[in-house]
Amino acid sequence: MQGVKRKTIWLAAPFLSLMGIFFILPLLLIVAYSFLQAGDNGGVLWHFSLEGYTQILYSRDLDDKLVFDSGYLEIFGRSVALAALCTFICLLVGFPMAYHMATRPPARRNLWILLVTIPFWTNLLIRTYAWMLILRSDGLLNRSLISLGIVDADRPLELLYNNSAIAIGLLYSYLPFMVLPIYSNLERMDWRLAEAASDLYATRWQTLRHVILPLARPGIVSGCVLVFTPSIGSYLTSNLLGGGKTLMLGNLIEQQFGFSSNWPFGSAISVVLMAVVMICLIIMARRGGRGLEDLL
Repeated sequence: MQGVKRKTIWLAAPFLSLMGIFFILPLLLIVAYSFLQAGDNGGVLWHFSLEGYTQILYSRDLDDKLVFDSGYLEIFGRSVALAALCTFICLLVGFPMAYHMATRPPARRNLWILLVTIPFWTNLLIRTYAWMLILRSDGLLNRSLISLGIVDADRPLELLYNNSAIAIGLLYSYLPFMVLPIYSNLERMDWRLAEAASDLYATRWQTLRHVILPLARPGIVSGCVLVFTPSIGSYLTSNLLGGGKTLMLGNLIEQQFGFSSNWPFGSAISVVLMAVVMICLIIMARRGGRGLEDLL
């Protein structure tokens, strides 16, 4: 028995080593940095300090006294709100798309899957720049509206460098992450249940609400997790489409490790962000009737 256990440990050693090096060690390092002092020229001083977490809620005045500052809380709230909005819109748009794909003949399903996954073939940076060309004042969308007489040529719509542009960019970037899990769930569903509900004189809305949606719930929950988790820490979309005017958590963390050289504060924000995402995962898992381990 002991020989079997030793053999199992040796077989699992490569996997455990990779997990420790690429996943656990970086996470532990960030957590450790969040409890240290910031160096004068970047880096950290190996002295225990809670200053990184204190800065999230307080700033220091000229007398070095702590004063409550809601600036970073507003960034947290804005990031959560935009991520939640992105997830909600992705669900509204993605579920009908997934339903349409799942109810097509098998040959057409492959074509729809190809169309949904094509954006992944191109770098996200290029796709984000393409949206800048579409949304700017002299971009494709404004020129189309001007040619239709909907918008005055002297007063084009300000569609770029605001929260709306960030929301559009997030929706475009993460919509496939919502469509594919829901499609995968609906594609395996026994559609005879929907036919049975129709035979029992259920309306289309009743069939959708009481049959299709409950059966599609695991895919919906998985899609929400896959969209919300990366969008709350998005950096590129808010930096380019927001023009640096609207800070999100990803931008704030990048500033602390870059220009500000405050690694403990950046690490503390990262740890809090991980905690927020974990709480959201737990809530989604409970509402979806699944264990957290099924979502991770």
